This record gives sequence, C-alpha cells and structure tokens, in this order.
Amino acid sequence: MTICSSKSQEDIKESARSSYFNLPALDASLAFPQATPASKFPPCEELAVRNKVRECMEKEIAPIMPKYWEKAEFPFHVIPKFAALCIAGGTIKGYGCPGLSITGTAICAAETARVDVSCSTFILVHSCLGMLTIALFGSEAQKQKYLPSLAQFNTVSCFGLTEPEHGSDASTLETTASQVPGGYILNGQKRWIGNATFANLLIIFARNATTNQINGYIVKKDAPGLTATKIENKIALRIVQNGDILLKKVFVPDEDRLPGLNSFQDLNKVLAVSRLMVAWQPIGVSMGVYDMCHRYLKERTQFGAPLAAFQINQQKLVQMLGNIQAMMLVGWRLCKLCDKGKMTMGHVSLGKSWITARARETVALGRELLGGNGILSDFLVAKAFCDVEAIYSYEGTYDINSLVTGREVTGFACFKPGAEQTKRSRL
Repeated sequence: MTICSSKSQEDIKESARSSYFNLPALDASLAFPQATPASKFPPCEELAVRNKVRECMEKEIAPIMPKYWEKAEFPFHVIPKFAALCIAGGTIKGYGCPGLSITGTAICAAETARVDVSCSTFILVHSCLGMLTIALFGSEAQKQKYLPSLAQFNTVSCFGLTEPEHGSDASTLETTASQVPGGYILNGQKRWIGNATFANLLIIFARNATTNQINGYIVKKDAPGLTATKIENKIALRIVQNGDILLKKVFVPDEDRLPGLNSFQDLNKVLAVSRLMVAWQPIGVSMGVYDMCHRYLKERTQFGAPLAAFQINQQKLVQMLGNIQAMMLVGWRLCKLCDKGKMTMGHVSLGKSWITARARETVALGRELLGGNGILSDFLVAKAFCDVEAIYSYEGTYDINSLVTGREVTGFACFKPGAEQTKRSRL
C-alpha cells in the first residue's frame, strides 16, 4: 500500500504538529453563537483556567506524548508542570486546593484530554476520586494531613474500587476489612486501578467483616502485604499506569479509616462527580481531533486541490462540529444541575453514555479524514481513536449507564436477569 503525497511524510508530520500546537483551537461557541447557553461559554471565571491549562498542555505536554504513548510509560517529569497549574483538588476548598467551580474543574478535564486523555485520567483519578474521597469522608485530621501534599502533587493518590470479578457490579466487592486491636486487616484484590503502580496513597474500599458495609481506607504504598503490578498490553490509555493490587493481610491503623464512608450509597457521591468529569474528557478529545483534521484538510493537497475543498470531507467535518457543539451543551447543562444540587445519577449517566457515543463517532470520522495518516500516532488522531474506546467503557460502560438512567426513568431496575432466566442458565 502506498500513500501518495506532494510533500514528504516527515514534512506532513512536522506541519501537523506545528499546526496543532500553535494555531487557535476550536471554540464551538464562536462557531455557533445562536446556541445561547454556549455563546457565553465558558464564563469569565473559568476562561483563565482554560487558557492556563491549554497553554501548558500544548507547549509542555503535547510534543512528548506520542513517544510515551508508544512506550506505555508515564512521563514523571511532567508532574511538577501539573502542580504549577494549581488544579489538583478541583472543587475542594481549603487545604491548599483551588476551590474551582464544577464547570472550571470540567474544563480542566476537557482541556487536558484535548491533548492527551492519559494525562487527563491521571489528574482525574488523583483529584476527583482520591482527593475528593478524603475531602468528603475523611476526618479533619485526615484532611489536614493528606490534602495539602496531594494538592501540590508531592504525593499521588489512586482509587481502589474495581476488582477482578466485580467491574460493573462494584457494590458486590469481595475485599474484606477485619477489625483487630488498633486497626483493620485488609485482604483482597483490585484491578484496573489507575496510578496504582506509583501512588503514595491508595484509597481502598473493602467490606467490613462485622457490619457487611463498604468502608474506605487510606493505605500507604509501602504497607507490608501490599503489591501493585502494572497491567500490560493495553491498546488505549497506554500512558496511564493501570494496575492489579493484591492486599494480603495489610494492616491499616484506625486513624486511616475514612469515618464518613459507611455504604456504597456514600461512595456514589464521589462516583457522580467523577462520572461528570469523565463525561467532559470525550468533549476535549473530540475538540482536539477536530482541530487536527481541520488544519490537515486545509494543508494537504490531492487531485490538485486542498482536501478541505471536497464536499464529502466538508460534510464529515461539519458533522464532527455539530457533535462537539451538542456534547458541550450537555456537559455544560450537567455542570449547572450539579451546581444547584439537582444532578441525579440518572442525569449524569445519560450524559456520560451519550457524550462518549458521540465522541466515538466524531473520532472515527476524524480518523477517516486523515486517510493512511489516520493510523499513525504522530498525528494524534489514531491515539485519540484508541483512547476513546477506554472512555466509552470506564466509569460505567455505555450499557450500564443507560440502565442507570433507565431505572430512574421507569422505576424498574434491570441490571440482573430475572429469576426464571437465572434458573434456566444453571440447567
């Protein structure tokens, strides 16, 4: 197979990189000002945060990401750059955290994902899962002890909920916590835990052997009996260091049990916010892919004309733009509902599932527009094409999120097969 071009492949790659990093980014609200909620999006207080994050991601992060994505390694030297942005902790007030609005926090997720979803996921796991759990359910002493260091990225957190046999049905987790003098003994396994291989603090959820309720525990990385192993051979989010965690008689002192977390219903308060943030990641990814495709089509010439001059390419580009506009408005609306305390799990689950489905479509169109170059990670679209598959499945798969919303709409839960179906499957 030969890919013909009036420019050399290296020239095309270099042109794509320089265009992507140096030209103004898509602002869908300017493209369609008649969409009134988006015409003033983001509000003034969030604009400075967006610009700060965008500048860092384009100048400091984007040039190195393809190399680390290919190697499936994490660029630890960029963590101080994230610390300088002062975004860790998101909406948390005090303890060295920025106290951003929920919209500002969502914009940070989108802007980091626009360049690299792995970096966005690293921050989200650390900030909106690990730190938020401590902020919502920790004692005042725990907040004072852990949050300031986490806010500066001097220490990194992870969130240990999913298990090898319990993904979508995480509420049935099997990791146990047995009370002993001075603390608890944890036994069990966790899987797909982002940041697991290097996190200083692991927020581990386990079933209390006495009460049968789910509690949360802060586990130190050097705790005896704790091991974390990197999951290899991923085709998406390759920079994220997902790990398998084994807890074998791990002792956690009383002062490191999160006193405010005593059920899965409590945990849902964190999951609702993190699901909202994850819904903004595919918005950012889609914007980045649109930016790349828009410039690529204008620069690359075939049959004596820029690719942007062909009708079918324009149609695909406009379809991408329409998707992005709609995705952004759904995300923005969820933020406003969350601000008012009116966002339900059904709302955010619908938003996450619908947005990720539109992102899948948008990124696939972008891959088509780049032709053969659409399968090269140098152009970032191929990387985004793979990464969106992970977003489609994590923080609740498309199907599970649909069922969460369906339960809220109809009043009927259908996560489990009926008794008759279960009986037949055992015959």
